[in-house]
Amino acid sequence: MRTITLEEHFATPLFISGPGQDINKQPEIAEKLLELGEKRIAEMDSAGIDMQVLSINAPGVEQCPAGEAIILARETNDRLALAVTSFPDRFAGLAAIPTPDVKAAVAELERAVQGLGFKGVVINGHVNGRYLDDPYFHPVFETASRLQVPIYLHPTKAPEAITKTYYSGFSPQVDDLFARAGYGWHIETGVHIIRLILGGVFDRFPDLQLIIGHLGESLPFMQERMDKIFAQQTTGLQQPISYYLKHHVHYSISGFNFTAPFQTLLTEVGPSRILFSADYPYASMEAARKFLDKLPVSDHQREMIAHGNAERLLKL
Repeated sequence: MRTITLEEHFATPLFISGPGQDINKQPEIAEKLLELGEKRIAEMDSAGIDMQVLSINAPGVEQCPAGEAIILARETNDRLALAVTSFPDRFAGLAAIPTPDVKAAVAELERAVQGLGFKGVVINGHVNGRYLDDPYFHPVFETASRLQVPIYLHPTKAPEAITKTYYSGFSPQVDDLFARAGYGWHIETGVHIIRLILGGVFDRFPDLQLIIGHLGESLPFMQERMDKIFAQQTTGLQQPISYYLKHHVHYSISGFNFTAPFQTLLTEVGPSRILFSADYPYASMEAARKFLDKLPVSDHQREMIAHGNAERLLKL
């Protein structure tokens, strides 16, 4: 069974010296993020992973000034393109784009997809506090739709004022975990998707496809509730909330190797929208593969999740 993982991270020295400087606090993680050759492939082989779809580590370039974001995105994509060219059967790429400058973001997205052969784009949450439902970002959605590539919306911390209000008051370590992987990241991404729906982004761009991680960032649990509360006569949308979650969003596992929430996701959106991932190097590829092998699904559904859905969505 072929396996393709969808939320797998890398970094460059320039990124780690800039917006990714917190990575230096974890030298072992930094080493793995920078490695895009035989050592990473050996780990993949050991875990039974055939291909990684790589994207720049959080926080990406979204919180940078526009000029810095442009330089970083281009350097990031050039480095990733080199790795994909060197190991085309093992790596594929999602582009970083300088979202603080939407014209430059569109140009880089076109270069990455049409020139470098990338299979989609990653955006790490809000852009300096500006959410993607803002019409300013419509050209990015138009371009992704025209190029027929998905956007992976990866978590980032909430804007600083929200972070201080919601996720502080404990020890520095607990505050940071609370704001990030412990809870805040996932709720932030779920809220971002709801903003895109309520903002009419998918009505305006009916071919647009997004990917989110971590078994849906809490959204599958809330789907029926939101359909009940957000009546179409109130929202003015063409469809109920669940329609957009089932037709415009794909969901990766990415380190959430938990059976009960997986079953909720499977029930709410079906097997054709679920993508295998490990969240390397923050989670174990071996654990991800074991979870995949034990999923309570049919053999055909397991094949879809392991590789078939990714092949169809990313044209791999």
